[in-house]
Amino acid sequence: MEKIVEQGILFDFYGPLLTKHQQEICSAALYEDLSLAEIAEQYGITRQGVHDLLKRCDHILRDYEEKLGLVEQYRVQNEGLARIRTILQGAVSESGVLQMDPDKTTELMRQLEQLTGTLEE
Repeated sequence: MEKIVEQGILFDFYGPLLTKHQQEICSAALYEDLSLAEIAEQYGITRQGVHDLLKRCDHILRDYEEKLGLVEQYRVQNEGLARIRTILQGAVSESGVLQMDPDKTTELMRQLEQLTGTLEE
């Protein structure tokens, strides 16, 4: 299951860089959950051809991630934003007033600096 999710995320980020035919086959396999036989019948190719194309696309998408790192950067940014959200939620009083002690302010600034550094890379 985890591999399918990972492939879907890679396809979401880098799918537009594939050929139209590759995009259609990958989409059918990932999002329509069609079997190799169903895809082969729909596109008039062999099951082995579908299998090979999906393997090739997986390799291409992983290669893009290795070179560009957009998925990893997105993950790091989301983690940083979640930490910032947690800090801010902990600093809001019941009356809705933001009350941060110096330690929380320092932590918030550190998280923002890390996030900003990630965005600039």
